[in-house]
Amino acid sequence: MVRIFKTIDSSIHEIQEPEEGCWVALTNPTATEIFQISERFGIEVDDLRAPLDEEERARIEAEDNYTLILVDIPMIEERNDKDWYGTIPLGIIVTKKMIFTICLEDTQVLARFMEGRVRNFFTYMKTRFILQILYRNASMYLRYLRIIDKKSEQVEEKLHMSTRNQELMELLELEKSLVYFTTSLRSNEVVLEKLLKVDTIKQYPEDTDLLEDVIIENKQAIEMANIYSGILSSMMGTFASVISNNLNVVMKVLSVITIVMSIPTIIFSAYGMNLNAHGMPFSFTTHGFLIIILLSIAVSIIAAVILSKKKFF
Repeated sequence: MVRIFKTIDSSIHEIQEPEEGCWVALTNPTATEIFQISERFGIEVDDLRAPLDEEERARIEAEDNYTLILVDIPMIEERNDKDWYGTIPLGIIVTKKMIFTICLEDTQVLARFMEGRVRNFFTYMKTRFILQILYRNASMYLRYLRIIDKKSEQVEEKLHMSTRNQELMELLELEKSLVYFTTSLRSNEVVLEKLLKVDTIKQYPEDTDLLEDVIIENKQAIEMANIYSGILSSMMGTFASVISNNLNVVMKVLSVITIVMSIPTIIFSAYGMNLNAHGMPFSFTTHGFLIIILLSIAVSIIAAVILSKKKFF
């Protein structure tokens, strides 16, 4: 899908045909759309296709008539019927007259720009637009990192009494998301360092502060991802032991119950055998049945008390 936007009278508008100073947004474009853009604007097909490869690395490439900027952006993906987090490439191509973005999916990073909810956003100020995208990208990483932290706390509460592996698998998915984030953020950091050194991109004096904000946000996201990843790694080992211990406690309780319950079973089994009644205690007593029941209960209680004092319960 190809959508075209342009700032007109300080507000964003969607237009039908590309014009100078516009923004062309390609979302999972077809082969036909890619070839049309390539032929019309002189952009290499491989550069238009690069952001559509999920394994493509973040980088900057300067060509004769345009500059390609590839960064990794966070996204939500479904794994095991639950929402988790990963990253996909976002391509930004800057020409002398307009700017292009290419991505596999609709992303929240660009949605606010399309809706006109970003202050001081103008499609013709290309360098500022790039920095605003990168700032929004770093902010999205921070937002998703906080969500991951909250999810890990929820899983931690479940793990205290858990004897299943489900919670550990959830922690594993969160840790996997953090690995994706950390790798992508470090790649983006290299792109940020090289960005304003590219001579083909026109710079505005007021963009310096914005670039510093982008770098600070990106570094903060890297630090948060590293901290959360370390916490999750230690939690994985700790709670694996907790789950094993919880299972041992359950087995111990079941074993104690089995021992206590086996005492009356042994007594009743002895009285259930076809033996001469003269040899069985209380066999000729009027209340013999009740005595045997009470005796079995008493012995079971004594056994339970003894096991309790030895802290088997």
